[in-house]
Amino acid sequence: MKNTYRVEGMTCGHCVSAVREEISVLDGVSDVDVNLETGGVVVTSNTELDPQAVADAVDEAGYVLVR
Repeated sequence: MKNTYRVEGMTCGHCVSAVREEISVLDGVSDVDVNLETGGVVVTSNTELDPQAVADAVDEAGYVLVR
């Protein structure tokens, strides 16, 4: 299952790594693809993800999930 999100505030490779790291530890996540240019984040998981858990992970990384 793939879900696409948009994250604001990322400006560099470190930002991408921080977002990827926080989301990747969520239960069921198997892959996280972050595009710095577009702010797009594609999360692949083997279970349905709680959107609030994803938002909290992005917040923990220091960025904002656009809803």
